[in-house]
Amino acid sequence: MAAGKRKIKIRITIKTPPSHTLEKTLLLFDIDGTLLTSGGCGERSLRLAVRDTFGVEDDLREIEIAGRTDTGIARQLLRKHGRAETAEGIAAVLGNYLRHLPVLLRETQGRLLPGVDALLPLLKLRSDVVLGLLTGNVERGAEHKLSHYGVWDYFGFGAFADDHHERDCLGPFALARARGHGHEIPLSRTFVIGDTPHDISCARAIGAKAVAVATGIFRSEQLAPHTPDILLKDLGDIPATMKALGL
Repeated sequence: MAAGKRKIKIRITIKTPPSHTLEKTLLLFDIDGTLLTSGGCGERSLRLAVRDTFGVEDDLREIEIAGRTDTGIARQLLRKHGRAETAEGIAAVLGNYLRHLPVLLRETQGRLLPGVDALLPLLKLRSDVVLGLLTGNVERGAEHKLSHYGVWDYFGFGAFADDHHERDCLGPFALARARGHGHEIPLSRTFVIGDTPHDISCARAIGAKAVAVATGIFRSEQLAPHTPDILLKDLGDIPATMKALGL
């Protein structure tokens, strides 16, 4: 180096634009008892599926349905009727169920639950909210139900009973699909919204916030001991619901 010349070090700092990922909120909705009531056509479809699969009538009294997955219910039915819990057996039960479901949806008086018809369009308009499903329905059953009541297109992805028969194992599938759609959202801003203690447990399994809605068979006083992060009578009070979700 020539005398009198100094080596100059230049430090360049590149400022990246702030990430808006952490500002987003992921809402994962259950279906039955949370978004809608099908007027009992789901259980009626199951009873017909039992008749077609096993050749017997079954009132389903010994089968736990609320908050359970369709594949888990099919396993219960196979055990009860002395069949092996094989993939083929599960497919037979659910195939018959899905054959009857769309027919009975047209014949049964169901409805969207309070606030759902107003809340979903409002949430869909927001760029900081991502809507998904986390449901015990198999995907085809979910599509049948939500399409019948006109709300299937609000949800871009979901986790379904096709993914796993244990509800507590569904959360990671929902999170992975959210990431696949470009949404890396922290669990502190991820809410699982459902109407049973199983939905609360499902939220806990992934470290998400649990929102319990007393619009299914469980009343508020039955849900409260399971310590959801948020407990709502229903989704009918839109401002209160938005405030509870931090939106």
